[in-house]
Amino acid sequence: MHLKRIFTFLLKSLYAILLIVLMIVVATSGSYIYDFAEPTPFSGPDIFNPYSNIDTAHCWKKANFHTHTRVEGILNECKYWPGDVYKVYEKLGYDIVTFSNHNELTTHPFDSTLQVNVYEHGYNFFKFHKLVFGSKETNSYDQLLPFLPSQMQLQLDILAKESDVIQFNHPLHTLSATKNAMEKLCGYDIIEIDCERSTECEYWDWALSAGHYSYGLAGDDLHNPDDTHRVAKRCSFICSPSATYDDIKQTLLGGCYYSMRVPDYGHGDWDIKTEKNLNMPYIKEIGLDGETIFIALSQTADSIKVFGQDHTTLLTVTDCDHASYTMGDNDPYARFTVYFPSGEVIFSNPFARYDASKAESPTKNNQHSVNIPLTVLFNAILMALLALLVYTFHKNIIKR
Repeated sequence: MHLKRIFTFLLKSLYAILLIVLMIVVATSGSYIYDFAEPTPFSGPDIFNPYSNIDTAHCWKKANFHTHTRVEGILNECKYWPGDVYKVYEKLGYDIVTFSNHNELTTHPFDSTLQVNVYEHGYNFFKFHKLVFGSKETNSYDQLLPFLPSQMQLQLDILAKESDVIQFNHPLHTLSATKNAMEKLCGYDIIEIDCERSTECEYWDWALSAGHYSYGLAGDDLHNPDDTHRVAKRCSFICSPSATYDDIKQTLLGGCYYSMRVPDYGHGDWDIKTEKNLNMPYIKEIGLDGETIFIALSQTADSIKVFGQDHTTLLTVTDCDHASYTMGDNDPYARFTVYFPSGEVIFSNPFARYDASKAESPTKNNQHSVNIPLTVLFNAILMALLALLVYTFHKNIIKR
């Protein structure tokens, strides 16, 4: 009899927890429902060159912007404080390291002039996370199950009002980052090149092919700096005069940078890892000449590919240290991906068609409007569902 009571109590407790979780999920799911513009490829007589303001005197600074550290309190993803993490990256040749802890602004460990207010937004179950640059404080609002593009767009719109730069993090790990969603979502400036699982970046091309321009940025999403297999695996090289936030912001919004997948040099040997990180291949020249995009490298690559509309391979050249491609009228955009013999992969930002007489660049193509009837209906359904859950909780848990 005693065991039966315990079993009944446990079942009732689990039922109560389930109802509470469902109530929280429903309560946080409210959103505008948007009418998104139809996917429209880039077009125009001009070609946007993200490297037009390149200054070789300031190139290239090795950077990681997606870094987790120990924070105050009991909830921690990393056991090392910012100063300890910074030292590891400094030995590996990094010039810029920012600390993007979840919903917390982290103070630079030793130099206030290098402070960058950046945090990773999002606690949701779908891992729809964003890096938010330039906010004075964090925004705790989130939806636990942002399964609709409209819910994801609402978050981007809210964060855009409070920040300078937004990065869409690890789309390969985001359950709701489907092709349909990527063709609709807009308002983010950068997409994280999630190149640990794949170097194809199809999700980036889904968005670009729909006319949503964004730059690409790779970062470690570091949690364990003492693990040689996890640190310095992805990085970016930016052409910035300094590591101060004003210069970083201007560079991130201008696009003069490239990203890199880095192999696990040494496979656990820190000496080899350090030496190789200090001597990686790099871009010597990149830019636009008329309607021809070009790239020159410090080392011979296995292959250089140019990707374009609908993730089409426009050009492949092998065993060379340079390449060029002339964009035709039917090429909405083009971007370089370079594969090296040792496993390094370089990703350039995209060159894209636009009309310079109408806009400075093809970025910030925010075309969506609120569908009022669907918004009212969607939120009314959520309210009815929430009321039903509250009633069920009260009837089956509180009254019994």
